[in-house]
Amino acid sequence: MSASIVQPRQMHIGAGAIDQLVPVLQGMGLKRPFIVTDAFMVSTGNVARLTDPLTRAGMAFDVFSDTVPDPTSGSIDQGVQALQAHKPDCVVALGGGSPLDSAKAIAFLAQYGGQMRDYKVPVINDVPGLPVVAIPTTAGTGSEATRFTIITDEATDEKMLCTGVAFCPAIALVDYELTLTKPRRLTADTGIDSLTHAIEAYVSAKRNPYSDGLAQLAMTALARHLRTVCNEPDNRPAREAVMLAANQAGLAFSNASVCLVHGMSRPIGAFFHVPHGLSNAMLLPAVTAYSIDAASERYADCARFMGIATHTDTDATANRKLIDELHQLNADLDVPTPKGYGIDKDRYFELLPTMAEQALASGSPGNNPRVPTIDEMVALYTEIWE
Repeated sequence: MSASIVQPRQMHIGAGAIDQLVPVLQGMGLKRPFIVTDAFMVSTGNVARLTDPLTRAGMAFDVFSDTVPDPTSGSIDQGVQALQAHKPDCVVALGGGSPLDSAKAIAFLAQYGGQMRDYKVPVINDVPGLPVVAIPTTAGTGSEATRFTIITDEATDEKMLCTGVAFCPAIALVDYELTLTKPRRLTADTGIDSLTHAIEAYVSAKRNPYSDGLAQLAMTALARHLRTVCNEPDNRPAREAVMLAANQAGLAFSNASVCLVHGMSRPIGAFFHVPHGLSNAMLLPAVTAYSIDAASERYADCARFMGIATHTDTDATANRKLIDELHQLNADLDVPTPKGYGIDKDRYFELLPTMAEQALASGSPGNNPRVPTIDEMVALYTEIWE
């Protein structure tokens, strides 16, 4: 059975990739970019690294820097209005997952109208909007290479998964030097996000040989380098390896889909404003333990790719080592429980059925090796509380 593979038509990967923006736009015949970013990127001077060359090249541009963490339907609507005033021929996204997801949604919605809730799963959106050039500044989401965007519906507090070829950027400029100043907490959370992408892509019901190879590369690199970049932030070879792994993991899950961790993670982020990578990290050990018997060979492969099991270990031994490592990684990177993060206990437990229902509706749990019931997801949410 064939697999449908979607990826950017061109990627520049490595130090200085950000400086390829003008040549890339010229090569595509584009002259009026609309830059989507956030206030932090403006304050650090990263936006000027884009706008100064655009000015020298005589390209008319506008900057929308009002994206928000966990982008909402309201913030997307503001971006669409700003875009329409500029009348651009493309969108340039600069930042972490939130600006990149915002840019993909804005570029699509400006072309087709309506509200983002009109385009959430199970709708598939394959007709592209304005071309997007994505420049990630974190090593985690892989959004520069995926066919997904996540937008929160303010009316329902639902993190909506929107999918289709339309949301895959045309170009990705993947420059690890942009991650050198990332703080430890962000480095850890985005890194575990990448590891979750790779593991879930490898065990997903929609996996394929293309996604398998990328997931394997990502798991190997992240196991080797993630602790290093957290403890040695100036370690350039480790930063480069983790940035590449994040991109590879993004390509893997974009072409195989994520599973139960992501399905359950999104409601935690939507209701309690926990960063996406961190909510994944809270869930990854427990969900892996829940799922492991349904794909013991595959999870054992993950342990071997990560270098924590050998080919002489039985699958059962490798799986035990994998669960131990995921718990140890969370401990080493100071990942809190929901309780430790400061989430209100009464509200958390009150919302468990709603969160489980939203998780199931996203479709991601259906890709899991062991497909859960609502009650089983409630039990998993309860297990990770403390």
